[in-house]
Amino acid sequence: MKRRCLSPLAAVAFSALFFGPDPALAQGYLGPSLRPFAVLGGSTVTNTGLSVVTGDLGVSPGSAVTGFPPGIVTGTIHAADATAAAGQTDLTAAFTTLTSQACGLDLTGTDLGGLTLTPGVYCFSTSAQLTGTLTLNAQGNPNAVWVFRIGSTLTTASGSSVVFINGSNANACGAEWQVGSSATLGTTTNFAGNILAQASITLNNNANLIGRALARTGAVTLDDNNVSFAACGAGGGAGGAPPPFPAPVPTLPEIGAWALLVLLLGSGAYVVRRRASTEASR
Repeated sequence: MKRRCLSPLAAVAFSALFFGPDPALAQGYLGPSLRPFAVLGGSTVTNTGLSVVTGDLGVSPGSAVTGFPPGIVTGTIHAADATAAAGQTDLTAAFTTLTSQACGLDLTGTDLGGLTLTPGVYCFSTSAQLTGTLTLNAQGNPNAVWVFRIGSTLTTASGSSVVFINGSNANACGAEWQVGSSATLGTTTNFAGNILAQASITLNNNANLIGRALARTGAVTLDDNNVSFAACGAGGGAGGAPPPFPAPVPTLPEIGAWALLVLLLGSGAYVVRRRASTEASR
């Protein structure tokens, strides 16, 4: 008795019903009014020492910016003006976009130090801690994206770092840190990515950030730091969108329709071949 099997195309179509990737929003999610900011606070931006901010610095709805000088801002300072307000509007939208990303792996209770993570969405229901080195493996993709959804605080121990393998610092703005309350970078931390915090962001003495420090309601506090998205490449600058999230895939009903079409085509091709074989054997 002959076994009847699905054609390879039909098998692939059938498996797509169950193993297709989750949909994700494909967009330059930071928005044009937010991308020029390396630092954006909600209440105040304060600085101690010789911090250097490469990009714009802003605050809204608060208006206080202190410590510049001696701190240096290579771009423009926007204090409670329309530009800063528009940046906050885009920040709210970006924060919501990160919230909508489906969790790929729950790391609650796991220290990020010592981990090597490929692109994906990682979640903490409460706080997240980095002690030591977090390695992000870009797998050779210049547009790799890591999303970290953190329920409450993000804290790094002194001397911690975020490094990239199979990529470069150009991947830095592909690391997106959504923080449910406040973020604190310990002294001499070398951090990477866009930090989007609901409340405040504090960079302790000599902590450096390749990316952006963006606080919705609270303060951004600096102390002899360097904050810059310039190393992020074309995607991180004011003129271009950051690396996109994975492109959306068809929803389940659409996949089902395509799978049915492929199955029908495969079945039709099989019937035609059988008829042709039967005619040839007569």
